[in-house]
Amino acid sequence: MTINQRKIRLNYTTEMEKAMQQAHGVGYAEYSRKLSERLKVEKERENDYEKSQRVVNDVERLLHR
Repeated sequence: MTINQRKIRLNYTTEMEKAMQQAHGVGYAEYSRKLSERLKVEKERENDYEKSQRVVNDVERLLHR
């Protein structure tokens, strides 16, 4: 990955492209070109991570009653 002046050059596979489209509705080319898209995708990823952490904590709490 290389970053130069608000554009990121990424090496990606067709599987990665498909997953990015399915998960976020944007391809890697647009992701690398537009800062607003990168920020939106990364915010979604952060929210998904936080949600998964809450699920893990809930399950652990139920298992350790």
